[in-house]
Amino acid sequence: SFTMNMYLFVYDLMQFCGHSWIFTNMIIRFMTFGKDSLADTFYSIGLVMRVCQLLSILEILHILTGIDKSRLLPRFLQITERIIVLFVVINSQEEVQGKYVVCVLFFLWNLLDVIRYTYNMLARMGIYYLPLTWLNFSLCILLYPLSVLAKAFAICVSLPYFESFGTYSIKLPFPFAFSIYFPYVLKMYLLVLFTGMCFIIQNLFSERKAHLGTGNIKR
Repeated sequence: SFTMNMYLFVYDLMQFCGHSWIFTNMIIRFMTFGKDSLADTFYSIGLVMRVCQLLSILEILHILTGIDKSRLLPRFLQITERIIVLFVVINSQEEVQGKYVVCVLFFLWNLLDVIRYTYNMLARMGIYYLPLTWLNFSLCILLYPLSVLAKAFAICVSLPYFESFGTYSIKLPFPFAFSIYFPYVLKMYLLVLFTGMCFIIQNLFSERKAHLGTGNIKR
């Protein structure tokens, strides 16, 4: 309906503004301060980044309610990957927040999202530009695996701190005699991360073929 389409347009616009601000801020800070800007990336843009990622949870609801026709599982995996890495791994360990990998991760996420939300906004209005369509469905195939590698590296960097501080590790008293050692949970999640990557890349190729295949290109 027109109302739902306008709602989705406003949502995409909000996300576009947020990610554009983050992306522009990162570039300006790097051009101004050079490598010194990389270490405090999280402190300068972390709040806006967290707000944007929390808002992205709405996309799962959009699919569940049927107003967005995207496939649920690939989008769910992509959103939960970011939520886990951002809030569980990076946000909980101050020592990780100053690592260069956080800057790399934020750069990849926001580059992809600026393009995606720009494409989505124009698509809501029935406007399709072939270069933007190609960029939206092609660049993600290259950059998504790189972002997964950056997520995995961030998790590996965080492991010593989770081991030292015991963050999220739980040991229940007698008579339960049950404990959860969180570094083991993160190591198992790495397997899930790379398994999910294979599935999502396959879905990205399917989407690219559907939108850019012969006779399917929207102009």
